Amino acid sequence: MKVFLQSIFGQIIFSSYIMWRGYQALPPKKSLRIPFVLALVLEILIFFIGFIFHNYLPDVIFVPLMLFCNTWYVASMYITFALLFLALLHLLNKRWAWYPMMVNLYWGRTKVFLFIFITLGIVALMIFGYRNVRYPTVQHVYITVPKEAKGRDSLTVVLTADWHIGEMIRKKQVRQVVELCNAQNPDMTVIVGDIIDYETRFAEKQHTEDELKKLKAPLGVYMSLGNHEYRANRFAKLRWIEKTGAKLLIDSVILAPDSSFYLIGRDDYINHRNRAPLSALMNGLDSLKPVIVLDHQPNRLNELAMNHVDIGLHGHTHNGQLWPQSLLLHLVYECPYGYYRKGDTQFFITSGVGCAGPPYRIGTHSEIVVLHIIFDKSLKR
Repeated sequence: MKVFLQSIFGQIIFSSYIMWRGYQALPPKKSLRIPFVLALVLEILIFFIGFIFHNYLPDVIFVPLMLFCNTWYVASMYITFALLFLALLHLLNKRWAWYPMMVNLYWGRTKVFLFIFITLGIVALMIFGYRNVRYPTVQHVYITVPKEAKGRDSLTVVLTADWHIGEMIRKKQVRQVVELCNAQNPDMTVIVGDIIDYETRFAEKQHTEDELKKLKAPLGVYMSLGNHEYRANRFAKLRWIEKTGAKLLIDSVILAPDSSFYLIGRDDYINHRNRAPLSALMNGLDSLKPVIVLDHQPNRLNELAMNHVDIGLHGHTHNGQLWPQSLLLHLVYECPYGYYRKGDTQFFITSGVGCAGPPYRIGTHSEIVVLHIIFDKSLKR
């Protein structure tokens, strides 16, 4: 409900502003203004219809409807930014009269040019944003841990998070990501939360678990829960995750199959009243062995550092997904994205491979991260 309220608030604000500015800019003809206003009102009504009747509409109607509303939501946000920027320029021109004479002489043509320029710019931005989701990048990160991992001097881990399998991320894209993960020849693959977006019915109908079963890594494939696993029917999601063949770690500690390091998967922070403290999970572990922690939300980095975890792996933030949210995240998280070090603990927060809501990323991109971990005891302080 909270996500819906945020989305509908944005829809109403952006569409209302565009309606007001468009009404002013259009010639004073009912044949132009009335259809323009009705089109924007209709989009809001469609959004409400999709939300209210999402459990009853067939997928062949609901999915395109959702894609349409999400696309307009993103486009309207950037149209609003563009209009506000133009309004600022116009305000500055009133104060200092800096517009070139040609602009003032041909103001009507200038408005037509700006309309075409903004329209083409927004279309190009949306295509670019869609491709940022559709084609994940591969990022290679090199980390050195000053500990000995008996039997191995290195470890290659494919880190993914935030697949958000559902209405927008379907079986075909999951297959693509799985192939991309396997192509890295990892020793271990991890999915750090938000495997399912909201409901399991899309994954169940397409048997998307069959694709996740194809993830291959000698030391195993592991998952931890995210906040989206607690939305809608949590137990249906747990049953579906079990079908993927991956090992789900919920406040669990395992010793790697070759006994070279520990892997801890934490319950998501949304269940913070019930999840076990990290100190309790680490009690009794061999402190000489490397410890890797999977924890979806990167909002307790200090806890990992205080417990001398070697590597913390996180997701959740999407690196903002849509600019300028990526800038605002720095007000919320100590480190919202990328590599970070705190004391002896090293972190990586990935932007994830999927998307929440609109299938667009502006100012960021979907990714899988290949961690090349080197174990070197001689570097220990």
